[in-house]
Amino acid sequence: MTEHEHPGPDRQARAAHAFVEIVDTLVDRFDVIDVLTLLASRCVELLDTSAAGILLVDDDGNLRVMGASTEQIGLLELFQIQNEQGPCLDCFRNGVVVTNADLAAGSPWPLFAEQSIAAGFLSVCAVPMRFRDLTIGCLNLFVGPPRALLAADVTLARALADVATIAIMQDQATRAAAIREGRLQSALVSRIAIEQAKGMIAEHSRVDMEEAFTRLRNFARSNNRGLTDTARALVAGRISIDLIVATRLAHERRTH
Repeated sequence: MTEHEHPGPDRQARAAHAFVEIVDTLVDRFDVIDVLTLLASRCVELLDTSAAGILLVDDDGNLRVMGASTEQIGLLELFQIQNEQGPCLDCFRNGVVVTNADLAAGSPWPLFAEQSIAAGFLSVCAVPMRFRDLTIGCLNLFVGPPRALLAADVTLARALADVATIAIMQDQATRAAAIREGRLQSALVSRIAIEQAKGMIAEHSRVDMEEAFTRLRNFARSNNRGLTDTARALVAGRISIDLIVATRLAHERRTH
């Protein structure tokens, strides 16, 4: 029996660490985008999936891409929204897990399936992000070769998604609707600032957007700053791009 079929103590320990890591980010002024990015990356590591993306609904009821493990997945998630078809949309509308183990064998989302297969992802699993009876978004898991996720994997994905959902909805002193609107609208504004900062770094350093995001996030973490605050400071000129590049070079020297 393989480790994937029967998760061993190593994965259990890594899962426990992932929960602690996410909870540790939930300070008074936690960064929603940073939490969601962490959620996506940990799902890929723990569930042996190829990639992950996260959609949240804004206060107008529209789904927005808020986190992705790669730029390619961010574009695939955006394709779902623009064409109004895909597992995430069905998951969000119905509030249930939606899976397809082999998109090439048939799919209720032909346009999405074509794009996902072309990108190298033949299996998908969308997990709702729910707070009581309210679905605020979904976590989408992508797998390269066609295979269904085990029930234990889906359970773990739901647990991780629940932690992130609680993070977004954590202010118990405010009505749930007010939390939803404020938190998610804030997340949307944060995402815009981060995309602007990524573009600046990518153009300056002649790197792709994925590497630009890695540099931005590493700088924020190395200096104990919030991801969004760092992005806004860079866009406003309060942090120089050269300083971020210098931090990246120092990080590379330490790891080699």
